[in-house]
Amino acid sequence: MASPLRFRRSQERWDDDRINEELYSHLDSNLGARSLTPHYSTPNGFEARRFEMDNGDMALFVWNDDTAYWLGNTETPPALWRTSKYTFDEIPYRVARWGQRELLADLTVESPWLAKYDYISWFFLPVFFSKDGRETSRAFFRKYAAGFPDATRDEALSFYERFLQTGALDDYRYTMASKLGTSQYFDKNRMSSAMSEFTVAKLLTDAGYDVVPEIEVTTGHSLDFRAEPQDHKTGHGQSPLVEVTRPQPPTQRAASTPVAALRETAETKTTGQLNEHGGGAVLFVDCSGFRDDEWSAVIGEQPDVRHRPAVVFRARPDGHVEGYRKGSPPLHLDGAVQWQTG
Repeated sequence: MASPLRFRRSQERWDDDRINEELYSHLDSNLGARSLTPHYSTPNGFEARRFEMDNGDMALFVWNDDTAYWLGNTETPPALWRTSKYTFDEIPYRVARWGQRELLADLTVESPWLAKYDYISWFFLPVFFSKDGRETSRAFFRKYAAGFPDATRDEALSFYERFLQTGALDDYRYTMASKLGTSQYFDKNRMSSAMSEFTVAKLLTDAGYDVVPEIEVTTGHSLDFRAEPQDHKTGHGQSPLVEVTRPQPPTQRAASTPVAALRETAETKTTGQLNEHGGGAVLFVDCSGFRDDEWSAVIGEQPDVRHRPAVVFRARPDGHVEGYRKGSPPLHLDGAVQWQTG
């Protein structure tokens, strides 16, 4: 599985002749390529080329006398194989901004339904243009409402757009966007589980916490988040660790009832990663994939999930979140979750 889109940096000297011989000719002979003028003006102090391949791949190359950058979701020409990769935040801002403007312009043409979701488009850009995952990642949002049942695409995308606009995850863009995956094989359940982490991050942010993803613990695992209070009054100064899991609804698994589906998924998490961690983390069980009737069965019974403390919840695209607690989670969530008593 290819990784999210990143720049390659070359510190060798490049000119038009070398670019034609070692980049364009290689792409054209293997894939069929056109060498074009980029959509936008080249960053100050640089020259640039845009390559478009017959199979829909593309690449950008921008260079000056000292440094060159390659950005593409196509095969990498051998002349660039030994170059290192960098995220958009790790290269000069003017180059990164130009490259992202080029991609966003392409995205507007290729997936016009994303055009009004500026922050989703920007945040997931490294995945939306990844070599293998560009079709599957866009299809997940387009066809499956980001994992929300009984919701329209626009309702679901608006939910995540509002959250991403807060900037709460900007510093962790590649870490979080990568969770959606860059595989050419579509896996709705895996992608929905990835979006559960965004949902929990929104819930924690709404409750007054800053979230830091992928916290390494002594067992060699990483837990999904650390929740850091934004002020000394929230959560009594604690920074709890959070792990997220998402049950598949009973219509998509062998479990015969919503409660059984909930218990089976939670048991898998608690007998594995959380058990090895030795306790202390808060387990968030996201039932946002359950329909109304399935969630009603869960909230009516409020079953244990074999781990405490735990928060079992369901979010809706309008922002309403309801749930129940098991144990005493060291998090102040009253402003973000409507608690249902048994």
